[in-house]
Amino acid sequence: MNVEAPIPFPQTTRIAEEVRFDRKELGLILRVYGRMVAAGEWRDYAIAAMRDLAVFAVFRRTAETPLYRIEKRPKVRARQGLYAVVGMDGRVLRRGHDLDQVLKVLERRLIGPV
Repeated sequence: MNVEAPIPFPQTTRIAEEVRFDRKELGLILRVYGRMVAAGEWRDYAIAAMRDLAVFAVFRRTAETPLYRIEKRPKVRARQGLYAVVGMDGRVLRRGHDLDQVLKVLERRLIGPV
């Protein structure tokens, strides 16, 4: 009986690890997202993981540009803070080291004037 040796898979080397949100960070983001969905402000979201940043984008409607982007950028951690909330027009609304504090800019928009 002639048994052939298995063909080895080529060794793949990753250029760099992707930046991602961890479970705690996603929990904080999804808490705010859930409140905004319940209020009827947001309807959809998208998550992207790239080499230099991770993005959680929120949409009013699926086919639009994102209303807000929550970004995680490890390269600017020391100077500007790890997290940022960016508006639809590209302006940074809030930046900092504590994600919970950075997300408060979105909660204030929910309260707004009565």
